[in-house]
Amino acid sequence: MNQIHDFHPPISPDGLYCVTPVPSTGLRFSADEKTATLQMTNVAIIDQPRWPATDALTAPGFMDFKLVSKSSDEPVKCEDPVQQYRFEGFKAAAQLEATIPVPAIDFTFKTDPLEASKCDFAVMGAEVNGKYSEVAKG
Repeated sequence: MNQIHDFHPPISPDGLYCVTPVPSTGLRFSADEKTATLQMTNVAIIDQPRWPATDALTAPGFMDFKLVSKSSDEPVKCEDPVQQYRFEGFKAAAQLEATIPVPAIDFTFKTDPLEASKCDFAVMGAEVNGKYSEVAKG
């Protein structure tokens, strides 16, 4: 493996990984609720090329990004009663544009523009798991 960079939020003190707070202005929905736009700036990340090695060195950076998801009318349902998991939603298209500077190593990564971005798979919907799975069926 020749991985050079791995960008992700730092692991929080309580052990959560790849989680960052979203400000109230960061997530917007269209009037018909079929398009969601998540846009954030200066999100703290680390560049950790040897992750998940426990001794992997890190370099601090930040990320500016815009993610747009547009729901289709094609339903998607995944359910596993044994694992107490259920997802109901719709197939979606997603596009992402991001800039990720890592000043400590004088490096910046920039994706293609939003208009050139496309995904292989995205869904929009509602998920329930664990003890909430039975309550949601109610």
